[in-house]
Amino acid sequence: MKGSFFNIYNHNYVRIAVAIPEVRVADPAFNARQTVDMMRQAHQRRALVAVFPELGLSAYSCDDLFHQQALLDASLKALQEVLDASKEIPLITIVGLPLQVHSMLFNCGAVVYGGRILGVIPKSFIPNYREFYELRQFSPADFAPVENIDLLGQKGVPFGTRLLFQVEEQPLLTFFTEICEDIWVPIPPSSLAAMAGAKVLINLSASNITVAKADYRRQLVASQASRCLAAYIYSAAGSGESTTDLAWDGHGMICDNGVFLAESNRFDYGQQLITGDIDLDRLTQERMRQTTFNQSVRRHHPEIATFRTISFSAELPLEEKLPLERCYERFPFVPSDPARRNERCHEVYEIQVQGLVKRYRSCGASKMIIGVSGGLDSTQALLVCARAMDVMGLPRKDILAYTMPGYATSERTLDQAHRLMRSVGCTFAEIDIRPSCEQMMKDIGHPFFDGHAVYDIAFENVQAGERTSHLFRLANQNCGMVVGTGDLSELALGWCTYGVGDHMSHYNVNASVPKTLIQYLVRWAAKTDLLGPEVSGVLEEIVDTEISPELVPGSAGDNQPIQRTEDKVGPYELQDFNLYYILRVGYLPPKVAFIAWSVWHDRTRYNWPDIPEEKRNEYTIEVIKKWLGVFIWRFFKISQFKRSCLPNGPKVGSGGSLSPRGDWRAPSDGEATPWLAQLDLIPESEEP
Repeated sequence: MKGSFFNIYNHNYVRIAVAIPEVRVADPAFNARQTVDMMRQAHQRRALVAVFPELGLSAYSCDDLFHQQALLDASLKALQEVLDASKEIPLITIVGLPLQVHSMLFNCGAVVYGGRILGVIPKSFIPNYREFYELRQFSPADFAPVENIDLLGQKGVPFGTRLLFQVEEQPLLTFFTEICEDIWVPIPPSSLAAMAGAKVLINLSASNITVAKADYRRQLVASQASRCLAAYIYSAAGSGESTTDLAWDGHGMICDNGVFLAESNRFDYGQQLITGDIDLDRLTQERMRQTTFNQSVRRHHPEIATFRTISFSAELPLEEKLPLERCYERFPFVPSDPARRNERCHEVYEIQVQGLVKRYRSCGASKMIIGVSGGLDSTQALLVCARAMDVMGLPRKDILAYTMPGYATSERTLDQAHRLMRSVGCTFAEIDIRPSCEQMMKDIGHPFFDGHAVYDIAFENVQAGERTSHLFRLANQNCGMVVGTGDLSELALGWCTYGVGDHMSHYNVNASVPKTLIQYLVRWAAKTDLLGPEVSGVLEEIVDTEISPELVPGSAGDNQPIQRTEDKVGPYELQDFNLYYILRVGYLPPKVAFIAWSVWHDRTRYNWPDIPEEKRNEYTIEVIKKWLGVFIWRFFKISQFKRSCLPNGPKVGSGGSLSPRGDWRAPSDGEATPWLAQLDLIPESEEP
């Protein structure tokens, strides 16, 4: 890694600026000065690319003035000013201007860097309907008789619509430029460009404003970015364009694979500059995973083969500390926006309930069997069981719920389990598993049976196994099905007892729900009185209970748990973060650590999804590295055999599942070596 670890360019991000300058109609000299000023601003913000509006050097609304040679010559002179400034400003700049080629006039975008014109792109689709009559002035791109032009003393400048530009120092950055109307047609030129390899699609637009047009623009940009698995950069004309018959709102957007990173203030009367950090790694990963994208590439190969790639060298600001401007969710499975979070929680419940209803009806069971500990996972599973019974019009009494205290069960969780089962209205009972555990330990010769306080893994798993064994036999006895409770986070970390333990059930409703999301699901159920106010009261207490397996008793003999799950496997909020970006996206560990540092070391910049102030944690890069190492070891090295034989369960989120029949197929005997080696690239502190 060259330069600072805490620099976005060292983690395959690129900062792109959208500039909306103030223009004067038919005054290229003024417009050039505005352009150069905004180039400097973009460079000061450490952008590598800056995008300006359509015909920004002349102004878009010149109408028949475009046929005046004085304006065309002045526009070329303005381009020369931009070209000269680019020698001192290390910024890839795309500007719009009218350009005369072989007695035809084209509406063009020029790509400039380091005192060179890298290429010129003419507009493909010329609108000539309603308020538009550009065909009066401009020729479509396919009228161009040449593929190279001489311009401002530079010979052989690439000219055409099928030009890709690639930065040698960052080969993942390949970009393509189209102009305004090009995105409004059924098959935009950028669709083919994306299949040809462009990950950043750029649109120089003017786009006058009418009522509701901004919403449609957003739809166009978001859908094009999503379909093309690309970033889409959009700059539109703003203050200064002629209002003879039209108005202009200066609508700039930066959209990365359907996610808007930045958007300008519309109807602003001054210049605007917005920036966004494009994640080139994620675009690359998405295209690799989505095999239908590559099938499209194959089917359109003849057209794609006509693209030319212009490769050039550009200076990247690698040395300085340059944090992300882009905001990530601290809890990638849990939206920070309350409205979206409520919608997400409701949808998760519906998915879990729908899956359980189908399985219950299909297997012909007459009862649901579930173990209830008074903790988060079994609580969520019990709520799903209750809702499933309601949907099927069956009595909740057909849920047979059992709490099974062992050697370390706390009074708090036991009380919560009893109150929860009672308030839900299921049939419930308590089974003390200690006698059967003692029989098991006697049979295997465990020293605990002889009065020795040996709390080893066998002691712990005897309890977990006894609970599950009881549940399966109760299911046999009552023609029922065992509903599993273990969550996605535990499966990722291997924090479950294999086989006859919490690993196994007839159907696991929580299989693809991570711990952090379960916390919010239970809290949401309480706040919305999903199952009534009596249930809500105990749910709030359960959410606030320390996460513990409750398998080892306290040394003082007070029957209080001394185990904290997060002391062993790490904070779930960090491990779920690691899980999302390693499982769903496939990032390298240093990049995961960099993003985690970006969102977890600053308490003020990022939104917290409904967490009390006293529970809002900060993590240093040292702590992040430590627990990321634990995650990598447990996920890749020691836990896959448990995931290779999971019971059925519904996939809930796009963050993925670990089912061997779904999102994740991996060898049980794999090594963690490549991922652990990457940890050496993560520093121990922020000090240089």
